[in-house]
Amino acid sequence: MPNQANLFVTEVAGNLEAEKQTREIARRVLTTEAEALMAMADDLPTDFELAVNLILSSRGRVITSGMGKSGHIARKIAATLASTGTPSFFVHPAEASHGDLGMVTEEDVCLLISNSGETSELGDITAHCVRFGIPIIGISKNNESSLMMAATCELTLPAMPEACSIGMAPTTSTTLTLGLGDALAVALMERRKFDLEHFRTYHPGGKLGARLATVDQLMHSVNGLPLVDVTAMMSDAVLEMTARGFGFAGVVDDSGRLIGVISDGDLRRNLSGLLERNAFEVASKNPVTISSGTLAAKALATLNEHSINVAFVVDDRMFPLGIVHVHDCLRAGVS
Repeated sequence: MPNQANLFVTEVAGNLEAEKQTREIARRVLTTEAEALMAMADDLPTDFELAVNLILSSRGRVITSGMGKSGHIARKIAATLASTGTPSFFVHPAEASHGDLGMVTEEDVCLLISNSGETSELGDITAHCVRFGIPIIGISKNNESSLMMAATCELTLPAMPEACSIGMAPTTSTTLTLGLGDALAVALMERRKFDLEHFRTYHPGGKLGARLATVDQLMHSVNGLPLVDVTAMMSDAVLEMTARGFGFAGVVDDSGRLIGVISDGDLRRNLSGLLERNAFEVASKNPVTISSGTLAAKALATLNEHSINVAFVVDDRMFPLGIVHVHDCLRAGVS
């Protein structure tokens, strides 16, 4: 018996006129929203800089709130702020009226979102902020609304049409609000000089965390490194290579700086009279090394570029700090 779902898909896909119409709808929506974003970029809300400075000067957190679609956007803005150096969380406006107002302190800043500016559920949190002198950053299309009248900073959205066919579903307005939230977050992170190291602190997990890991987090520590002195005989170097299990050994000078590396390949190339020679004679000079602090992803690329599996991690004076192996990177999810 034919699968009804497959028949439906085949029937719909076969209607070329419907497919064309669908693509045109998508283009219209994206164009409408893109034009709205460009309009706001060309004419930023007057209080944008004031809002950024207000958050920077705050000793507390940014509390975001909104109802319905605005609430979903508020949650995302809070998440973006928190992950880029500005402590923030979302408070549901209805739950705020039933005790969660206790989460909002006088050291905080509230970012309240309402397209109309008259969302009744925001009434209590707005009144709470006014009562205790908590600054409000209002985002709304209506700058004469109750929300904007109470706001310390007014981030007025441009009067652009919604992208839906009936002009009612939150589409353009939510895209504008989301874009404005991203603009705030990025402006704040750059003003705070929030760099890759800070970003890595807040994103330790998953694929992104793996990409942001450094060799210092993955390397084998200095206590177990296969190192031999520059004057050591190759018999001692081979024993060190075997004992440590990395398949190579570093040669260091009298001060402890790395000046060469002995690999399995070096052993094969110097079989004749190998054990009668010293380590420096057999070692490859100017070995491939990885600088401390290098991203693991970059280290893996270096290993692959030179077709090697392992390298020493060194400081800026070539003192060995550890060893990073290609398997260490792969196990950590770096690829």
